[in-house]
Parts: sequence; C-alpha cells; structure tokens
Amino acid sequence: MINSTFSLQDKVAIITGGGKGIGESMCKVFSKHGALVHLLDIDIENGKRVVEEIKTAGGQAFFHECDVSEHEATGSVFQKIYAHSNGFHILINNAGIAQIGNVENTTVQNMDRMYQVNILGVYNCLHFAIPLMKQSGGGAIINLASIASVVALEDRFGYAMSKGAVYTMTLSIAKDYIKDNIRCNSIGPARVHTPFVDNYLKQNYPGNEAEMFKKLSATQPIGRMGQPQEIAHLALYLCSDQASFITGSFYPIDGGFINLNG
Repeated sequence: MINSTFSLQDKVAIITGGGKGIGESMCKVFSKHGALVHLLDIDIENGKRVVEEIKTAGGQAFFHECDVSEHEATGSVFQKIYAHSNGFHILINNAGIAQIGNVENTTVQNMDRMYQVNILGVYNCLHFAIPLMKQSGGGAIINLASIASVVALEDRFGYAMSKGAVYTMTLSIAKDYIKDNIRCNSIGPARVHTPFVDNYLKQNYPGNEAEMFKKLSATQPIGRMGQPQEIAHLALYLCSDQASFITGSFYPIDGGFINLNG
C-alpha cells in the first residue's frame, strides 16, 4: 500500500549509491511513497539486495551497476533508464566517499579520488540528467552535501573541498534551470549512523568501538547521530509536489551541529 503523504506516485527516481546507508533508506522510502526507483551503485550484491527487498515489500525498483565517476558509462545508464521508463523526474546524487586528513597529510591521490567520485560523479549525473529531465517536463534534484560544505571540520580538508563543490553546483543548477521546471536543492547531514561509521570504528578503534561511538554521537548537540531514514524523509519532502516552491536551498540536518555548537 502506497503512503499518500508526500506522494511520489508515477514518479521515476534515479538514486546513486543506493546499496546501503542513506542511499538504501532513500530507495526504500521513495518506493514506499510510490516512486519507481532506479538504484545505481558499484556494490552489486547490496544493490540487488535492496531492489529485492523493495519488490518483496510491493514496490518497483531496478538495479544498475554504475560507477558515476565514469563519464560515458554513466551516460549510457541514464539513457537506458530514460528509454525504459519513458522519462524520469527525480535525481538523488547520493554516491560519495569520505576522506580524513589535513592539507599536509592529504595526498595528491586522495585529492584526485575525492574529485573523481564526489565532484565529477555529481557532474556526470547532472550532465546527463538535465537534458532528459527537460524532456520529461521538469523534476527535482537533491545533491547530498554535508555540514562540511559550510562549516570547518577538523581533518576533513579533501572531503570539505568536495562537498563545498557539491553545494555550489546545487546553486548553479537551480539558477540555470528554474525556467525548465527543474528544482535543485542540497542536504547537509552531520554524522549519520551508517555501515561506514561502524566499519570506521572497527578499523580504527578495535575493542573501543562503543566508547568512540558514544563520543562521536556527543558531537551533535542533540546527543546522537542521525538515522538514514531521517535523511531519506527530508529528501522525500523536497522531491514531492508539496515542496514545489523550494529550490536553490541548503538544508542542514545535523542535530543542531551548525547553530548550537558555538
């Protein structure tokens, strides 16, 4: 049964990095609200798992193996989706990677990788999505930025660089395509409890995972990390018709991190 609140009935959505974490939650929430979901990821096993779970729950979803940092391959996938669905209406640029380090210990290779995935990957999707979205009569785009897009975080030099670019790309798209009925917004999460966090703690703090998890959670004034579903529901609203007056905006979802940590 489709949830009618913020309905995405008859909408076709492309969600990158949908195999786990925030992307997985977005795929499932969007499907629950009526969207036909095309999940893009390099993680074949988890991508197919999410699609099967969506279908089992009564939704519609398809998996596409895609490395968004590969320009031509990304274009081919977008063309395939457009031909299959006769258009599409929602793009979620969620795929991304993290990197820890300051300017001294961030290598050229680190910077290249940040650019390839977090910046070029978003560009590739936007480059191919915009013409197809115009042919579909418009649509909504969400770019996953970060609190690092707008505030200073320790040891996040390369990551902050990439997420700052995501934020400013959002503004450019919103400005350039407002007359084409295309809305573009960005979401800036603080720490969210995803498999990445669990793996990070396991690798860097073996035996002290619980203590470090509590410490990291406390950096949000609200006293905990966000949950992937909370990010997904904000994206759901911004992609729904109820948010038709919203474009070119940045939405922190950070447990008070930006404004209450003074």
